[in-house]
Amino acid sequence: MACLICSAPIPPFMSFGRMPIANGFLTREQFATEYFFDLQVGFCESCGMVQLTERVDRERLFNETYPFFTSTSSRMVKHFTEFADEIRTRHLTSSDPLVVEIGSNDGTLLSSFAKAGQRHLGIEPSSNVAEEARRRGVQTLCAFFDESLAKRIASEHGPADVLVGANVMCHIPDLHAVAKGARVLLKPEGVLVFEDPYLGEIVQKVSYDQIYDEHVFYFSLGSLSRLFEQYDLEVYDVRPLEEHGGSMRYYVGRKGRHAVSSAVEDLRAHERALGLHRRDTYETLRTRIERSRDALKDLLVRLRKEGKRIVGYGATSKSTTVTNYCGITPDLVEFVSDTTPIKQGKYTPGVHIPVRPHGEFSARYPDCALLFAWNHAGEIMAKEPQFRAAGGRWIVYVPQVQILS
Repeated sequence: MACLICSAPIPPFMSFGRMPIANGFLTREQFATEYFFDLQVGFCESCGMVQLTERVDRERLFNETYPFFTSTSSRMVKHFTEFADEIRTRHLTSSDPLVVEIGSNDGTLLSSFAKAGQRHLGIEPSSNVAEEARRRGVQTLCAFFDESLAKRIASEHGPADVLVGANVMCHIPDLHAVAKGARVLLKPEGVLVFEDPYLGEIVQKVSYDQIYDEHVFYFSLGSLSRLFEQYDLEVYDVRPLEEHGGSMRYYVGRKGRHAVSSAVEDLRAHERALGLHRRDTYETLRTRIERSRDALKDLLVRLRKEGKRIVGYGATSKSTTVTNYCGITPDLVEFVSDTTPIKQGKYTPGVHIPVRPHGEFSARYPDCALLFAWNHAGEIMAKEPQFRAAGGRWIVYVPQVQILS
């Protein structure tokens, strides 16, 4: 395979084997026609980008049945409200500014601008969530962002002050098209600001469930810098975040237009210390992932032999990697509890564990809950004091496999 950033050869350092669509929750009738691919991830020694070496067509991933709605998480609603406030105070200094969001989902981030009567435009390729955004009063185009669309937006709306992305840039295989589009759409002092799961956190926490079909890339400052410098753009500031188990917010502008923060050099030094520029770091990561897999499977088998009931908590995209890679089937996990209506009554991809409403979890608490939505652990555990009071215990696997008493 060739690197999507620099076209150098990129052999995989890790294979998770045969994997279904991560968000492909399905009915029993769809089992026979379920789509699978080989989930492999590689490190480019030329430009430093970590990426999938086999990719799924984007139309299979983002379509009229996309099951994720940002607004279902109160924590993410709060986070995006604060993100919008930062954009407004830090970047919207001109008169009648324009904010454009790539992958705007149900409009949670842009709704803040819509309510304030500020010019905005969401770009969302999944028609069902795009329609929900429109229902909420957020102006939304159902499309994939690229240079051609950027030219159209600039022609119809004028140049943008801010181009924003939240947990979406890593989904886009053609980042060159995004960089070109940003250069076309943004004002000379305009800013591309985006946040995604951070590679350094994945390496440190062994959070391998971040690796699935939608996440084409696993960003570091070093690899992104090499991409953007090809387009006379530069990362001039960074901000670490707790969201999604450890993310990074990147601020990108035309080279020389913004003072480069000391946080950028600090992060470069941190990445060198972690060895994110060396292949052996990822070979070691593979070994740590294999150990985590074995420890989780052994724990679940032991608990079941002891007669314990185990239920999954959170039918997440990330859980698809864990259940399929670790061989977690319905004989180990009875069902997965989830609050998203579009997933309820369906089955998890690949291993086909039933997905049931939260009411079935609380009606008869299991002995243990396998926390697939571990990145929302604080929010979830605060909502579930009765589970713990009833003797229930949480099973987590990031940063290590353990039972929380």
